[in-house]
Amino acid sequence: MAVGARSGRDEGEERPDEAEREAEDGGAEARPHRSFWKELPLLIGIALLLALLIKTFLVQAFSIPSDSMQNTLQRGDRVLVDKLTPWFGSEPERGEVVVFHDPASWLAGEPTPEPNFMQTILSKIGLMPDAAEKDLIKRTIAIGGDTVECKKGGPVVVNGKALDEPYIYPGNTPCDDAPFGPLTVPKGKIWVMGDHRQNSQDSRYHMQDSTQGFVPVEKVVGRAVVVAWPITRWSTLPIPDTFDQPGIGNQAKATALGLGAAGLAPVGLGPAALGLVGAVPVVMWRRRRLTSGTTGR
Repeated sequence: MAVGARSGRDEGEERPDEAEREAEDGGAEARPHRSFWKELPLLIGIALLLALLIKTFLVQAFSIPSDSMQNTLQRGDRVLVDKLTPWFGSEPERGEVVVFHDPASWLAGEPTPEPNFMQTILSKIGLMPDAAEKDLIKRTIAIGGDTVECKKGGPVVVNGKALDEPYIYPGNTPCDDAPFGPLTVPKGKIWVMGDHRQNSQDSRYHMQDSTQGFVPVEKVVGRAVVVAWPITRWSTLPIPDTFDQPGIGNQAKATALGLGAAGLAPVGLGPAALGLVGAVPVVMWRRRRLTSGTTGR
């Protein structure tokens, strides 16, 4: 009886490529997986890097240390500031609450704590406030090219349009403590005022400074968009409707008619938390890739 031709090897023999794959699989399975504790430094490193990038380019949390923006913002509130939009050339708009660097020693005389080495390092990566930064927070009332004024007993007027300001602290007047104008805001500058008018050393009180009370746009860190903490005070910070009234942007017509500064402490917890959230999926993806690469599965 005819039988099939032999393959040239015994049936019990393994093919060289199969033997090699099995040896590789066996060796891979024998290797221990890297433990979570060995991955932890990588997780922390990525979180810190992401926190630094977020703080620098996207969003930063700031602490409110004074009453100059009551009742919109209370002492101790944490606000999130949009730092991304200015990178695309956007400038502050009327009605926005903005954070800006001290333009002309508005905070002169305010005490500055001396940080130790560790505090300095942590502030650089957004885990602690930077004691050296002197920032302020106010509401943008007028922008470059606008004509703005406020007479005692009257409202703030921008380009001939009176502002209805329900955000002003109850019992305050628009400007009775420091009337001003009319004046024209130079291009590239903004005019700012606190919502607690009788407790805010704002543009009105710095008209004799080198900037004449105007804040250069390049000094603006970003727009405060959300009250993030405490939870009971969570809210957005929209532009009030009065700044959308028809004709308020008519700067040429307004020109023809002739018509408290407590420091702001940056808080790095927001970027740090976002950095940690962003780092976790990166590390988990890396762990899965390492595991699949060593086991062949």
